Amino acid sequence: MSWDVGELDRFGRGYPRPQLRRTSWMSLNGGWDFALDRAGRWTQPHHVEWQTGIQVPFAPEAPASGIGDTSFFRACWYRRTLDAPPLDPRSRLILHFGAVDYEARVWVNGSLVGAHRGGYTPFSFDVSPWMTDPDRAALEIVVRADDDPLDLAKPRGKQDWQLEPHSIWYPRTTGIWQTVWLEQVPATSIGWVRWTPNLERWEIGLAAALAGADREGLRLRVLLEGPSGLIADDTYGVINGEVHRRIALSDPGVDDYRNELLWCPESPTLIKARLELWGERGELLDSVTSYTALRSIATQRERIVLNNRPYVLRLVLDQGYWPAGGLTAPSDAHLRADVQLARDMGFNGVRKHQKVEDPRYLYWADVLGLLVWEEMPSAYRFTRQSVERVVEEWTAAITRDYSHPCIVAWVPVNESWGVPNLPDNPAERHYVQALYHLTRTLDPTRPVIGNDGWESVATDIVGIHDYDHDAERLQRRYHGDQEVPRIFRRERPGGRLLVLEGDKTAELPIVLSEFGGIALSPAGGAWGYSRAQGPEDYACRYERLMTAIHSIGLFSGFCYTQFADTYQEANGLLTADRSPKIPLARLAAATRSPRPVPLPDELQDHVQARADEA
Repeated sequence: MSWDVGELDRFGRGYPRPQLRRTSWMSLNGGWDFALDRAGRWTQPHHVEWQTGIQVPFAPEAPASGIGDTSFFRACWYRRTLDAPPLDPRSRLILHFGAVDYEARVWVNGSLVGAHRGGYTPFSFDVSPWMTDPDRAALEIVVRADDDPLDLAKPRGKQDWQLEPHSIWYPRTTGIWQTVWLEQVPATSIGWVRWTPNLERWEIGLAAALAGADREGLRLRVLLEGPSGLIADDTYGVINGEVHRRIALSDPGVDDYRNELLWCPESPTLIKARLELWGERGELLDSVTSYTALRSIATQRERIVLNNRPYVLRLVLDQGYWPAGGLTAPSDAHLRADVQLARDMGFNGVRKHQKVEDPRYLYWADVLGLLVWEEMPSAYRFTRQSVERVVEEWTAAITRDYSHPCIVAWVPVNESWGVPNLPDNPAERHYVQALYHLTRTLDPTRPVIGNDGWESVATDIVGIHDYDHDAERLQRRYHGDQEVPRIFRRERPGGRLLVLEGDKTAELPIVLSEFGGIALSPAGGAWGYSRAQGPEDYACRYERLMTAIHSIGLFSGFCYTQFADTYQEANGLLTADRSPKIPLARLAAATRSPRPVPLPDELQDHVQARADEA
């Protein structure tokens, strides 16, 4: 096996860490030895009875893995043996995992090198100490993935705890489901980098830290390049293994020129970055490439503002599943296509639902211009253990994705999942409040929706989930700005109060963050919130809903359910294989700017009466 050079591995999967790239990497995707451990009784690699092969990075529940076993099992094992890659004595060999669900233990050449907990976040180990035997020509990697299918106190998102998927829950994901890869790095290297744009000061914040052996007298050179060429070339001394700097850019002053450098869905301008680590004798120790963007997102009273201008969100809810791959896309091209399809349907963003998405999806959203709400997969029990697990994994997710300009909101909790007694249990309310404040602490630059859908207890945006299929009734319910207090007090979509702190949320932006869910399926028995009788009926229903939603000035945006059919749910705008149910152009026209329609007569009279009072 040789080092891969370039964007894709031989399986069509992209460079796994798009915001910290080196020139070469060794993908370990492909065939591995595999064994199901149904009772979780094996504890060491020599216990394992290897049974078959599996195609990594597809989970064993997914057909693309070659296994396709959706039954209950407690653990599974992986083994891969490869020729030991040549290792420079001044270098280290890092073994990376994009995501393994849920608890992983890793052995290299018979020795346990480490463990990780959390099914949606990356981890890595320095395996150099186990590569020192000159007589060993092979590198053997063994992974044990432990994932109790009945455990409701761990973050699991849409993974069903029943044997067969039911309602809005889907097959489980066990074990490796994102890319596994090797990387050779210098003894002292650039370990991580984080970017923070600031439009007010027209600057880019940089935080970087080193990994490996401590060295004195190191310098970090940072080069930034915009569309018109180099915009910064600075060198900083490394102090205590870290660099924290604000890179001031030359402000053109005039909006026409400023806008050329700003990132937004309509013009997703990225700033290329190169970081070089130099030694005290003038030698180049490490070099990586990255990117960032000038972009701000905030709320101002009842509106969401992007780059200091009011901006209406047109989002689509995206579960991120594929028929053959489950949570894993077939290839990098499929991730790119999903981003483009959302844009082609007229949306300017997605709400990634109950999934921390593959970084390659976020990369394409950065490149092509698509806003992303990132949401924490839920645990479904409220226990001390579930709280600890969610906090740990949510913190890791924010750390991983902080620098992506596409991400414009964080959603730690959805529809009170995992906090079922939120209105009456102070401990649950404190937990949601704590998640909100933790998220704002880790990232003060983006809005946080503490509990999306209803029962808002700590939030920057009030999210409402309402699947009423009657467009006219939706217009009546949410028709006027003056009705906000009444809506918060009386309306109960899903049978839940919209807010638990009404006085504090009355002037926040309101987003209809789930609605629609119109089903259209030739099978006829698939699930949806309402059902169309055919493509034309489906198109008309969608157009009526979009016309109604666009007419409601109360909303700062919306999120339609959903992007694509997902297993038994047939309420996608696309089928599961991403075929449009009606022409994309017709979808886009309704999503972007539907034809205005008058309010019903009784609403016209109400609005006129209010105007007369004023």
